[in-house]
Amino acid sequence: MAESGEGPGTVPEHERILQEIQSTDTACVGPTLRSVYDDQPNAHKKFMEKLDACIRNHDKEIEKMCNFHHQGFVDAITELLKVRTDAEKLKVQVTDTNRRFQDAGKEVIVQTEDIIRCRIQQRNITTVVEKLQLCLPVLEMYSKLKEQMSTKRYYSALKTMEQLENVYFPRVSQYRFCQLMIENLPKLREDIKEISMSDLKDFLESIRKHSDKIGETAMKQAQQQKIFTVTLQKRNNVKFGKTMYINDRIPEERNEVVLKHAFEEEDENEEEVLTVQDLVDFSPVYQCLHIYSVLGDEETFENYYRKQRKKQARLVLQPQSNMHETVDGYRRYFTQIVGFFVVEDHILHVTQGLVTRAYTDELWNMALSKIIAVLRAHSSYCTDPDLVLELKNLIVIFADTLQGYGFPVNRLFDLLFEIRDQYNETLLKKWAGVFRDIFEEDNYSPIPIVSEEEYRAIISKFPFQDPDLEKQPFPKKLPMSQSVPHIYIQVKEFIYASLKFSESLHRSSTEIDDMLRKSTNLLLTRTLSSCLLNLIKKPHIGLTELVQIIINTTHLEQACKYLEDFITNITNISQETVHTTRLYGLSTFKDARHAAEGEIYTKLNQKIDEFVQLADYDWTMSEPDGRASGYLMDLINFLRSIFQVFTHLPTNSSDHAAMSGKVAQTACMSACQHLSTSLMQMLLDSELKQISMGAVQQFNLDVIQCELFASSEPVPGFQGDTLQLAFIDLRQLLDLFMVWDWSTYLADYGQPASKYLRVNPNTALTLLEKMKDTSKKNNIFAQFRKNDRDKQKLIETVVKQLRSLVNGMSQHT
Repeated sequence: MAESGEGPGTVPEHERILQEIQSTDTACVGPTLRSVYDDQPNAHKKFMEKLDACIRNHDKEIEKMCNFHHQGFVDAITELLKVRTDAEKLKVQVTDTNRRFQDAGKEVIVQTEDIIRCRIQQRNITTVVEKLQLCLPVLEMYSKLKEQMSTKRYYSALKTMEQLENVYFPRVSQYRFCQLMIENLPKLREDIKEISMSDLKDFLESIRKHSDKIGETAMKQAQQQKIFTVTLQKRNNVKFGKTMYINDRIPEERNEVVLKHAFEEEDENEEEVLTVQDLVDFSPVYQCLHIYSVLGDEETFENYYRKQRKKQARLVLQPQSNMHETVDGYRRYFTQIVGFFVVEDHILHVTQGLVTRAYTDELWNMALSKIIAVLRAHSSYCTDPDLVLELKNLIVIFADTLQGYGFPVNRLFDLLFEIRDQYNETLLKKWAGVFRDIFEEDNYSPIPIVSEEEYRAIISKFPFQDPDLEKQPFPKKLPMSQSVPHIYIQVKEFIYASLKFSESLHRSSTEIDDMLRKSTNLLLTRTLSSCLLNLIKKPHIGLTELVQIIINTTHLEQACKYLEDFITNITNISQETVHTTRLYGLSTFKDARHAAEGEIYTKLNQKIDEFVQLADYDWTMSEPDGRASGYLMDLINFLRSIFQVFTHLPTNSSDHAAMSGKVAQTACMSACQHLSTSLMQMLLDSELKQISMGAVQQFNLDVIQCELFASSEPVPGFQGDTLQLAFIDLRQLLDLFMVWDWSTYLADYGQPASKYLRVNPNTALTLLEKMKDTSKKNNIFAQFRKNDRDKQKLIETVVKQLRSLVNGMSQHT
């Protein structure tokens, strides 16, 4: 048998493979079958045989199983055949029932389809309503946004946009209209930024145009407040019996009237107080700030606002070229600046961070430097003290107004001290004209008084006291001329004018007192002194007028004490205070008197020179005329008349008499000395080459007339021959030549008791040489030289000795 020929290991292997084939998935049969071919030769054949045997075994088992179940199957078929008839009947009945059900359900199907359709519509409607309810708030908010845009409620519109983006749009973001709305919002924001910025620009332009009105209102309110405070203080001072200033020009009753009027005005103005909010609508600024804050671009807005306001500040600070010509120019300049900073102060306090205190302080410091430079430059052109005073008042109001808003103004008050010096200069120039007019209108004669009323009227204006004059009957004359009380009144007016500038400067009474005294000293020492000196130098002022000017300056000097009392009454600062400045009237008027006296002497000397220039000597005459020269007699007569006028000047007191006498004595002595010097220079003139003895004799006659004039006491008060000593040099020189006493002169020269002590050797030598030349050239002396050669030799000898003496003096020197 084939099975007996199989190897012992082959059959189990094939069985294993068959088991794997039966139990393994069909996909894995391949590797198992492949192993059949990989085994020993003829293994395939053997496997097929084994497989056939296995199949036959399975067939046998199937057959046995079928035989076992066949009876049951037959029974089932039989049962099925029995049921077949009933099934057909049931089928017919079911078919008939189904047909009847179909026929009956057609209407139900139609109604059901309608119901389904309605249910679908109802569901769709419900869905639409739900979606509409979700979209309607969005649409309502968007409509509200459009309405807010149209009514220019941009800040509310931005808030609405925020709600749309954060709350409403996320609910309907899937809809196309929502996307369109979302895409439109950035454009709306840009439109709002542009519109708000345009409104801001309009606002900035508006406040630039109306800043002067804002500033004018603010300055007016500050001035009213200051007036109210001052009047209240004055009312309290009056109530308690105190006075801030003593003003003899305003009666106490008038003060009460002024205070009452001020309070009435204050009550009337209380209802008309306007604020910056009443004048300016700041809503564009607030709105723009809120808009940019909401948009997260607040820094851009702040930078733009500050940049534009700085530009406007530079424009406001730029003055007009003719600002210094009128006070309106200064007022417009100040009101614009005040308006600018009032607006900035309001913005600082009502906004958060738009402007800061550091920014306003920086802007103010920049503006203050520019303001000071502008005022310093333009005020220098002001020549009218009234304009300078009005400028000062404007600066004070300007400073007080801005100080009320918290801006430091100390530098402005420092500037006022500079302007005060300029104001004093303009006052000095104005009062220089006033003094010149007073001097021009003065007649330089004592003031005639014909009644008690006239006398009281004058002494009420000028502090004049003279008991002797008061005892005299009317009519009488005051020693000073009309210009003296006028000058005194104008000095007081100057003090009042100077005081006006010191008011409201927040300075103590001591400082005001010092300022008034210093300015008054400038008026006395510079302006009045200069006017007096110019007056004294004027050609039309004669000797009599000069004497009257001397008397006037004496009374003005005495009145300085009353001026000091006047300033003390104004400031309530005692003169005994250590640092109180004194008035320099004493030195001022003393210098003017000295100048007037010097001018008297100068004019007298000039007149003497005019007479001396008329001299016409014949220096070669052989014999004198026997009488004095005509020019000299005219000169002496002129001097007599002048000194007679001096002596008979009207005086009402011993002081004035002594003053007139002193001036006359000094003038007389000066005139005699100048005449003596002029005559001596005439003899020693270098252009004069020859002098004859006859000319010397004629010259001696003229000198004798001069001595007679001096001894005649033209002016009372000279002791002994004091006045004659003015001609002593001429007298000794002429005596030496007339007597020809050269031996005595040479022998006694240098001795204190010398007869010719005043004769200078050089002067004698010069005159002797001129006579020597004349003796040589004049034929008249020919007989003299023949008859008296010894005298000619004596002249030559004296000349040699004088030269030796002069040379010895020069070597000694």
